[in-house]
Amino acid sequence: MITYDKLDKPNWLNTIFQVRGAVLPMILPRILFFCILTAALTFIYVQGFPIYLEKLGDLTTNVIYNLILGLLIVFRTNTSYERFWEGRKAWGGIVVNIRNLAQEILIGITTQTEQETQEKKQALNLLLAFAIATKLHLRGDQVNDRLEALVEPEQVTELKDSKNRPLDIQFWLRTYLHQQLKLKNFGDAQLNMTSGILNSLMESVSGCERILTTPIPITYRVYLKRLILIYCFGLPFRLVPEITWWAIPIVAVVSFLLLGVEEVARELENPFGFDVNDLPLDDLCDVIEGNINRVSRLHTQAKELTSVS
Repeated sequence: MITYDKLDKPNWLNTIFQVRGAVLPMILPRILFFCILTAALTFIYVQGFPIYLEKLGDLTTNVIYNLILGLLIVFRTNTSYERFWEGRKAWGGIVVNIRNLAQEILIGITTQTEQETQEKKQALNLLLAFAIATKLHLRGDQVNDRLEALVEPEQVTELKDSKNRPLDIQFWLRTYLHQQLKLKNFGDAQLNMTSGILNSLMESVSGCERILTTPIPITYRVYLKRLILIYCFGLPFRLVPEITWWAIPIVAVVSFLLLGVEEVARELENPFGFDVNDLPLDDLCDVIEGNINRVSRLHTQAKELTSVS
């Protein structure tokens, strides 16, 4: 996803001519096809030959046809953006819950030995591992080096064979918290709170999975594409007899509008990929890592101040 620094926002004119993230390169071949078709029909018409299928062009001015096409395009775009925004909210929940859980682990769990301290650090690593594993899970990627560095060697093997890596990591975190309760390093109230946070984390993952595994029905997408194709194909037969060569730029603009809106909807349909218009999952994982490190530093400073006083 394209993001801009607060001090480096593009101006209005630069945004218009921006290529990265725009839909024009994706739909340009289709626009050129309709422009070539319009140019061929115009050449035939100015040579005095009759243009057949003129009645097809009447569809472009038909109220019912335009109404159905407009409603379907609006519904398609709104549905895709709703999926995009739902995915962003789900990842917002992951960020917030990991922040809260990191604080609860650092402050709420007391450690008596060096081994318990290392186990607490490993639990914090599992929080970041959860976010990275969720990203890889949604993208269908394998375990990478960054994830391997955050878990134990035996856990790496389990993650490589797992079909739901976030679920495994959540189970390990829950097991750790219950172990701390048995060791009396953790209270019942704190366990209930952290269990609720873990449940919220998996709820966010389930929300992302729902978006990923429930695409827009193929029959709906096919129907909308065919309506746009019929419209763009019939438009030259309507315009050429009236404005001849001027029909070419008009067809280009109209096809850009229709094909562009439909392409925008397709881009937003699955927000978890690698396209520039998808969610910045890598950046969100970096934000989570920074939050965990920040909380750890604050906890260390607080302990130092307490020991001094």
